Amino acid sequence: MSETKNIKIGIVGLGPVGMILAVKLAEAGCEVAICDKDEFKLKKIREEGIVLQHMFPSTTKFEKVFNSAVDMVHLDLDYIVFSLKTYHTPSAVKEAEILKTEKITAIAAQNGIDVEQLLVPAFGESKSARMIINYAGNLISPNTVRVNFFTPPNYIAMLDDSKTDRTQAFADALNSIEFHTENIDSFELVKRAWEKTILNASLSALCGVGRLTMAEAISDADTCELIEQIISEGIEVADKEKIRFPDDFVRKCMRYLKNGGDHFPSLAVDLLNHRQTEIDYFNGKIVEYGKKHYVRTSLNLAFTNMVKAMTNKNVLMRMPGAIGEVNKKIIGKGLLDKSRSSVYYKDIDCFLGIDLGSAFTKFTVIDNHGVPVFRYILQTLNKDRHALKVVIQTVQGYFNIRYSCATGYGRKHFVDSDIIKTEINCAAAGVAVYFDGAKTIIDIGGEDIKILQCGKDNHVANFYMNDKCAAGTGAFLAEIAERAGINDSDMSSLAAHSAYDKELNSFCTVFAKTEIMNWVFDGMPLQDIARGIYISIANKVAKMKIASDLPVYIVGGVISYHPYLNTILSQKFKKEIEVVENAQFIVSLGAAMIAKNSWVPKSVNDELAPELISIQ
Repeated sequence: MSETKNIKIGIVGLGPVGMILAVKLAEAGCEVAICDKDEFKLKKIREEGIVLQHMFPSTTKFEKVFNSAVDMVHLDLDYIVFSLKTYHTPSAVKEAEILKTEKITAIAAQNGIDVEQLLVPAFGESKSARMIINYAGNLISPNTVRVNFFTPPNYIAMLDDSKTDRTQAFADALNSIEFHTENIDSFELVKRAWEKTILNASLSALCGVGRLTMAEAISDADTCELIEQIISEGIEVADKEKIRFPDDFVRKCMRYLKNGGDHFPSLAVDLLNHRQTEIDYFNGKIVEYGKKHYVRTSLNLAFTNMVKAMTNKNVLMRMPGAIGEVNKKIIGKGLLDKSRSSVYYKDIDCFLGIDLGSAFTKFTVIDNHGVPVFRYILQTLNKDRHALKVVIQTVQGYFNIRYSCATGYGRKHFVDSDIIKTEINCAAAGVAVYFDGAKTIIDIGGEDIKILQCGKDNHVANFYMNDKCAAGTGAFLAEIAERAGINDSDMSSLAAHSAYDKELNSFCTVFAKTEIMNWVFDGMPLQDIARGIYISIANKVAKMKIASDLPVYIVGGVISYHPYLNTILSQKFKKEIEVVENAQFIVSLGAAMIAKNSWVPKSVNDELAPELISIQ
């Protein structure tokens, strides 16, 4: 321990591999700094430390926790370890290049063939190393890993066999706590990388495409034959690279895979969750080297192309014809930050809220920090659910939706969401995003008017609704305006130019239509008619109970299209009533927030699966 206490190590990427390694190096007495882009994960680690369960149970606190490698520049590191997905590695390495010193060694702790070459542009071969990881775990929570297995040893080597004392010192640190790691030469390293990748490639893509767990795949005789052929292709390509395996290698692989368990390999989990995969460094590398040596790799090629077809940006966006164009238009219209690529949203947890209103269906997607990233509105088309399904399929294809919540008029008839909640609770949750504490919320929708009174905790304490008649709602307003010949888009601007102070005598839509026609026949100007309609609705709202001592906020589709109504309401209540930002989407935002707060990661086997390891 005393020999390792002065070793300074930075770890970039806090998935299961990175967190387990960070804990083990800290136990060995090294000074460990950790880095990840997920601020929520970092917050949990700062507060609670990294928790390991099952094997190596422990809780380890870290003082140096950063969200950028640049922040580690003052630490004078001896090693920088990259333990993140291969498709994130180039940008992470470029960012970390500022850490390069004469003494630093960069280490790739990742799976796949040639992943170590991603370090070379920034650090050079003489300062780059590769670690073959033979342990695995699953994320139970952002800062908690269940360590599933460790099949010693791990392996580590410099890429050009220079400065092997550096990798030996790293291995010694881990060996000091019985986390067995062998320092090997670069030729043995390549063999170990191919060995592990062939084993990973034999099942990962197949399980993802076929929606099969490892146990399900290996229990079927026909599938076993397919797996053996995938392995054989890898062995043939490796042989052309002068990498030799024993004659019984296929049999040993199959024996190991039969003990794999009833869970999905990690690449399959990424595919099933609509995330980008590392297929290019698994089956894809076998195909690449096969082409180099004119070796046919038909099965590896087929699975590589199938996985890419399912994950390359957004497969829905790439569909030919009208369907593909519709999907592009939906994303183009609803995406709030168009500078982000689809890959970005596949790598973060997102949550969907759907407000199925009587007139319009609203969609809101938020990211893992609760920030809206997508909004879309669709006219409700009675029993025609095709358009609704297209939007949902597009959203699921573009975003990594972890949990969803449906609310609104049609929520009970909608079976495609994880949970359903009333629009009352969702409205309160949506307004709370912008305005915390006790408040009154007016929600004027297509078929009803709701008054919500929320306590300091933002929960609904009381609520009131108008009677069964739709008087004063969006439907009432639309029908009356249509009879008067006023367009929705013009109504607010017309009313703003009127000082008329008369309201409709009747709230019954049938009688109100007759009364409006009398106004028209009497030659009443349209601006006076528009203001009169708004006054009628304001008087309807005023008859409902509103606490005078609380701030009042208004949401809903009506206020979004009729902003002057808020002026009338403020005058009626003699206090300022604030229109909440994106008022029409507040209920769907609240549903998304409830989905986020309700989501609990699935069981270990369902949520994340351990990486396959090499045959020892």
